[in-house]
This record gives sequence, C-alpha cells and structure tokens, in this order.
Amino acid sequence: MPKSQKLKIRPYARLLTMLGEQLIKNERIALIELIKNSYDADASWVKVTFKGFGPKYEIKKKSKIIIEDDGIGMKANVIKKHWLNPATPEKKIRKKKKATTRKGRVIQGEKGIGRYAILKLGKNIRIITKPKGIKNEHIVDFNFSKYDNDFLEENGEPIELFIDDLAIPFETRKPLIIKKESIKFGVRKITRLPHGTRIEISDLKGSWTENKVERVYKDITKLQSIFQSVIKERKKTIEGDFQVWVYKDDKLQKYHENYVEQLNALFKRQAVFKIEKGRYNEDKQEFTFRINGKPKAIKLRDTKLAGLKTFKDYFGNKGEILDERPTECGSFEFGFYIFMAPRKAPPKYLLDKEDWKLIKSHRIYLYRDGLRVYPYGEPEDDWLRIDVLRGIVAAGHFLSNDQVVGYINISQANNPKLMDKTNREGLLEQGNATDDFIILIQTFLAYLRRGPYAQYLEGYKSKKAQDVFRTEQISLRFEELKTEFKGKNKALKIISKVEKEYKTEREYLVQRAETTEELAGVGLSVEVASHDIMLIMSKAMILIDSVIKETMLDVKIDKNELQKELQALRGMLSFIEAQLKDIQLLFKSSKKKIRLIEIKDIIDKVMRIYKRQFKDEGILFQIKKKGSPLKAKTTDAVLLQLLLNLFDNAVYWLQTMNRKKKKIEILLDGNNGKMVFSDDGPGVDKDDAPYIFEPFYSGKGVEGRGLGLYIARQLLERHDYTIELARFKSERILSGANFVVCFIPEDD
Repeated sequence: MPKSQKLKIRPYARLLTMLGEQLIKNERIALIELIKNSYDADASWVKVTFKGFGPKYEIKKKSKIIIEDDGIGMKANVIKKHWLNPATPEKKIRKKKKATTRKGRVIQGEKGIGRYAILKLGKNIRIITKPKGIKNEHIVDFNFSKYDNDFLEENGEPIELFIDDLAIPFETRKPLIIKKESIKFGVRKITRLPHGTRIEISDLKGSWTENKVERVYKDITKLQSIFQSVIKERKKTIEGDFQVWVYKDDKLQKYHENYVEQLNALFKRQAVFKIEKGRYNEDKQEFTFRINGKPKAIKLRDTKLAGLKTFKDYFGNKGEILDERPTECGSFEFGFYIFMAPRKAPPKYLLDKEDWKLIKSHRIYLYRDGLRVYPYGEPEDDWLRIDVLRGIVAAGHFLSNDQVVGYINISQANNPKLMDKTNREGLLEQGNATDDFIILIQTFLAYLRRGPYAQYLEGYKSKKAQDVFRTEQISLRFEELKTEFKGKNKALKIISKVEKEYKTEREYLVQRAETTEELAGVGLSVEVASHDIMLIMSKAMILIDSVIKETMLDVKIDKNELQKELQALRGMLSFIEAQLKDIQLLFKSSKKKIRLIEIKDIIDKVMRIYKRQFKDEGILFQIKKKGSPLKAKTTDAVLLQLLLNLFDNAVYWLQTMNRKKKKIEILLDGNNGKMVFSDDGPGVDKDDAPYIFEPFYSGKGVEGRGLGLYIARQLLERHDYTIELARFKSERILSGANFVVCFIPEDD
C-alpha cells in the first residue's frame, strides 16, 4: 500500500547570494537600499563611512563600510521574527494598518528582501541597533567569511548548507555605541540621540574608486526630489529633514553640492517651456498642467493626443482600447523643463558648455512617495524609450532625451499596480499598468514636441528669413551701396554686376521652389486619389486570377457566369480609367491651361474619389449654392489640389470623432466670389491656427507632413486668390474647421 508524507521546503543557504549579490546590480544600488531602510526608520541623518581604505579607495584587509543613522532602531522581537527571515511580510502588514511613519514618510519596502543587499558589499556584517525608548542596544553578527560566495563550501570543504543551518549570534548589552553624545558633520555640531542603527561591513566584496564613491554621493543627493517646486510641496506634509553624509575615515567628503541650485536656476531662467503642476487624472482621462505659467487641460481622446502615432499604435486608431477598458496605471503628477541645444538656441535660451553638460546629465526622474525609483533619470537610461521612437518613427516628432529634464510623481496609494522590480531596476512589467503609464508619458511628450515646441520653432526659424525675402531687403542694400559709391564708376560697375547676378540667381531659385511645390502638391494629391484605385486594382487582380484558374481546369465552363465575371471586371477597369483621367489633370501638361472653371465641376470629380470613404465613415456631404455659379480663372490642377487637401483633412479629423453622424458642407457663393468649406469635426485649435499654412507644420501628429495647406495657399496666391481660416462667426457654417477661399483677385 503506497505511503504518503508531507515534505517541507528547505531553501539552501545559497539563496542569500541570489537575494543579495546576484539580485542587486551593483554596490551603489546596495548602499541606496540600506539608506532607504534608514529613511523608513524615520532617521533624520545617515552617515556612510569608508574606513581603512587606500588613498584611491583600494580595499585593504581592515577596510570597512559603516552605515549609521538616528532612526527608531529595531526591537529584539523585530530582529528575531522579521529581520533574520527573508521575505518577511512585516512592513507589508504594517503598511496596511498605517502606510506612513510618525514623521509622515510613506514606508517604502514591503518585499522583505532589500536588507540582503548588504551581502553585495561584504561577508562579515555586524548590526548594532538601539530602539527608541529601550535601555539596551542589540547586536547581530552575520559572519559568512568561512563560506564561499555560493555557500557550497566551508573553509574550503564541500558542505550541504540550508538557510536554517545558519546560526546568527544575537546579544543584548548596555549602550556602548548608540548613546546620547555630541557629534559633528562637517562644521555642524549636533546631539546624537540615544536610538538608531549602525551597520559595519567588512571582508568586503567588489571594488571601489573615488569616482564610484562620488557617484554614490550623487545618487544619494538624488534619492529625494531635486526639483525645487516638489521640495516645497513635500515640506508641507513631511516632518523634519533627511540628510546623508559621506566620510573617508574621519574626513567629510565634499563633492560638487550646488548643482541642484544651478539646475533649478536653469529651469527658471533658460527653459523654453516650463511644464509645471502637471497631473494625469485617470478618472477623467485628462492631463492638466501649466505651460509657462498658463493653465491648460487636454483630454486623452483630444485629437492633439489621439492623432499621434504613439496613441494610435497602442490604444487603436480611434481609441478602441479605451472603449474596452480605462487606463490602469492610476493618476500621477509631473513636471518637465524643455531646453534647446546651444547650436540652435536664440540668445535668450542659449546655454554655455557647462550648463548644457549639466542639463544632459539629467533625464526624467520617477519618484514614488518622494523617493526615487532607480535607475530612472540616469543619462544612460532610456526608460521611456524616446531614443528608440526617434529612430523608428522620426527624430523630429519627439523631443530628444538631452533636452528634457523632468519628474513624475507616483504613490503606493494612487498607483498600486506600478510595482518595483525585485532587483531595483525600474518598474515591473506585468498586466497593462506599466505599459499604459509609459505610453501616456510618451504621448504627452510627443504632443509637446508636435504642438507648443513646433509652434515656437516655426515662429523663430521662418519669420526672419521670410521677412528678408518678402521685403526685398537685399535689393534695398544694393541701392544703399550705389548711393554710398556715387561717382566711383569702377565700384558701381562691380556692384551692378553683382546685383544682376543676384537677380538672375534669385529668379532661378524662385522658379525651382515653385516647381518643387507643384511636384510636392502633385505627389500628395496622387497619394490621396490613388487609394481607391489600388483597392479596386487589388479586387480586379483577385477576380482575374480566379477566372484564369477556372479556365485552366479540365471542366465545363458556364458562359453566363463567365460573362458576369467579365462584366464585373470591366466595371472595375472603367472606374480605374475614370479616376486616372481625373488624376491626369494634376500633371504639368494640364497645369498650364488657365481657363474659367466652374468650381462645382471639380468638386464632383473629387467626390468620386471620396464616395466610398464617406459611406464607410457615415459622412453626410452637402453643397449649398448662393447666387450665380462660382467660377475661377485658373487650372484644373490648382483646384484639384486645393479640394483634395481640404477633403483629406476633413475626413482625417472626422475619423477621430467617436460618433455616427458626421458632416461636410460647402457653400459656393457666386455673388461674392468665395467658397466656404466646413466640417463638424474637432476644428482647428487656437494654438495651431497661426501656423497651419506654414510649411512642415501639422496637427496630425506623425501622419501629417505639414505641406498640404501650405502648397494650396502658394498655388492660389499665384493666381491672386486667397485661402484663410474663417475669422468671423458669420463666415462659419458648421462647428468644426471652416476655410474661406476667395476667388476674386486681391487687386480687384
């Protein structure tokens, strides 16, 4: 008869190596973990001492790392029941009762393994701790020097060692180390209170250098927020200070401490855009923030965000994912400071070499309840995958990591699904929460680049060059030179020759620019018009392949069915022929034929292209006429490009609207010589309005080239016609975008 028994799980002692040495990336992270324990213990200070090291931090036989604090210390039962046992739930249980310490700090650890980071630093650990309100101090000795790193050998001999085989000496005595006394930190003199913890680590592992210690110091200074606005807010809710001091033997190590002040001064003085008091509200699915002091709010499904590639690729072209579920990361706060690279910046925002180096050494930091989530914010860490997006999509659609410094604040209360990895290397990627969180930030940053930042660049870059060209400043300079050298025939002869060559070259370049614009317009228009042609071509090919396959088989052919198939094929080819005839009007041979054209005739041609799309999207189209037929003296190509662009833009934005009924309406006003093209989509944002006719500016996100309206306006202007965004209420027909095209020459 089979016997049954219950077996106990007994972890080998080498599990400690996995929890410490193998799980924690480096010595810096290990030290940070121990300092975070001091923070949880309500310490106001932590002293880290590198004792007995060589001049360049070479590890000697008697080298020690000592971490000491004035926290609440550990009671005997905490040491025995919790500190010695991996994965203890003590902090997790305590957080459920009360998530904050007496000083108001949110308790950080909960996995019960962070303290084993200590084994990354050395094999011999002595812990001296004195709880608040208790007379004696306790001593715990972890001396694993006799074991190899994997706990598979003892003093060089093989051994089978389980965790419960390890005996840890514990002692209670009168206070010798942690007692009330006067101590100094640099020039500061304070009273060391009779409670806290001291950890002495010897038989050290790894290696240390002066550079590594300085990096530890910098990591420590960035453990809490380095952003002045956040620091001010925290002081309202958190009692007392938390400072970390680094010593080598008895000498305080002084590093460049004022970089935080310098950084915050640059935020205030040199940032092109200051995004402050930002918040993503998950319940409302809305971003609220201040941009250079002005309050702003954007819904997640606003076309400014929903039109971006990052949004569409993740949430769907129409945000279908958000119809199925809300975002799951929780609400969070943020702030970003955007700079310009020195080679591109105007004098107002120009950074010198050292300031630019300082900006580039910081990224976007993530803080949970005021403490940093490592390694986010390090210059080599691309946790938001911005560099990847700039490479895959387009560099111009995203701000570079070098030019943005910022913070994101999350909390255990608001963001329970955003959990740290056990190895302290960022957020755990499970479920939707972390991906939602990263996509939201990517999308918001892409909006800043494609919206406010693009508007600023457009205003800064193009205005001077356009002013020089339009106001004929160079021609005026030639006249000034002729006046200056009046009577000096030799000089005047040279000036006249240069002026003539300049005018010849200018005329050539203007002609080249106009030709390029025409070709670009043709390309964009053909791209739009050819969509249905390719769709019908694909269906025709499938039908032809099917007929060929059937006729090749040794079977009887039904002539009536074959005739139906061929008639269907002829219908498809007839459609393609009609479409191509309309497209031919775009090409150069047709462009030169200026004639008086009725606008409705061209609208009818364009409507044939969009007929299927209107049906699929549920778009109602209507033409209203006023007075005599509206006509324009121009070419078919100009009107085709204009209308194809207006229709294409309207359809794009109407597709972003999550409703069944959509509308496009055109008013042909023959009496006043104008056309009003309107839709009931989201309309043109007031921030975008001044830039929509500028080259390469688009509100469509990554899908827009920013050329359509620019080229349409350029072509119309060559015939003295105009296109503008409707400025007056009387000109508007529907609630969305309204464009007014005037076909009366400006001189008339």
